Amino acid sequence: MSAFDTYLHAVIVRAMDEAREHGSTTTDALPLLLSLAADQGSTAQQALASVGLDRAAVCDALDREFEHSLSMVGVSPAAYALQRPSRGSPQPKMGASARLALERSFASAGKKDLGSAHLLLGILQARIGTVPRARTLAGIHQAELTERVRQTLHSQDQ
Repeated sequence: MSAFDTYLHAVIVRAMDEAREHGSTTTDALPLLLSLAADQGSTAQQALASVGLDRAAVCDALDREFEHSLSMVGVSPAAYALQRPSRGSPQPKMGASARLALERSFASAGKKDLGSAHLLLGILQARIGTVPRARTLAGIHQAELTERVRQTLHSQDQ
């Protein structure tokens, strides 16, 4: 198993733990993002931190996205005593948005060159879904963060 395979496995395991913790039966792009944000010292974590997105900030953005989505259908979380989600299934399955993020990551470089920034780039390239909505509500500009990650990758290539 290559170093990247070992790293990717650890990221996915952490993402599955995040999904389970949030009561999800699938591991989608959001748990992958949470996993990368919690990966202290990685290039992805540093890029996220540079725009104020640590794991806690990503969770806050998710909460805002959830409240915003509920408000779109006329529900105010403040008006109800919403329970925290119960822990999800023992082994969340890989969801469509995570698979697409990984596919975009793998397409961005040769396998021997892949790293955490490529995984982050694959997640950032999504235009629809929870992650882009949460990112927008957090005031993070996709183009700016994506360009920052690309510049980081470019400087690593030199």
